Amino acid sequence: MATATTHGARDHARAQHGTRTETMPVVPASDWPAAVPGTPVWAETVAGGNYTHRVLARGTEFRLTDLAGDACAHLLLYVDGRPWERLNTADTVKVQWNAYLGADRLLLSDQGRVLASVVADGSGRHDALCGTSTLVRNTERYGDGSPQSPSPAGRELLKLAAAKNGLGPRDLPPSLSFFQGVEVRADGALDFTGSAGPGASVTLRAEQDLTVLIANVPHPLDPRPDYVCAPLEVLAWRARPTAPGDRLWDATPEGRRAFLNTLDFLTARGLA
Repeated sequence: MATATTHGARDHARAQHGTRTETMPVVPASDWPAAVPGTPVWAETVAGGNYTHRVLARGTEFRLTDLAGDACAHLLLYVDGRPWERLNTADTVKVQWNAYLGADRLLLSDQGRVLASVVADGSGRHDALCGTSTLVRNTERYGDGSPQSPSPAGRELLKLAAAKNGLGPRDLPPSLSFFQGVEVRADGALDFTGSAGPGASVTLRAEQDLTVLIANVPHPLDPRPDYVCAPLEVLAWRARPTAPGDRLWDATPEGRRAFLNTLDFLTARGLA
């Protein structure tokens, strides 16, 4: 179909209506072919070297799935409408006395409050220490790290996702990575442990209204010389936030305090 004229370009664009590709968002999310535990609100497959973002209501659960075993989801979280309260990887690690992400871990802000909780983990290969890749490093490794290149850096893609939510480069703290693991050796060096394989997934629950940014790019410690990153599936559905009496609420003293801080803040604002 010719696209050299305005009419031709319009006809070509309209001819794409209803087309499904391997990596794309599904709108509305209820058209996603697979069942989820609640009403779907987000359904998307993110290509390797691409990004996505979404605002999710408190209580929403979202599941990330490494479809082929080579995805790496670099995640940032912000309280929607209050972006100065954001994911703090250092507090996430030190408050819980654990550098490794997994089921029942909490993702914390620097205000001592819970942004999200990890409710299920079928991977065990995650990283809270290294952050994402940068323009300089990707240019050194692959020849380019700009967003439109064949090897975009995670930070560059997160900048784009941030801009679409009114945020700038200064609003980007260190991110968490899911599906490519790192372990700390006795001498303090970091070992890259790679992927758990195709189909691994992790499910998180939003404990406040959140702005979610995700870049799907290779882990910065991935030793392979080529830029390798496979599609990431993102599915979200309506659920409810963790509440007093839930198992996770009282799983640890530190976690209980973080949940109490969160509930106290939300109650004072009439949000809980």
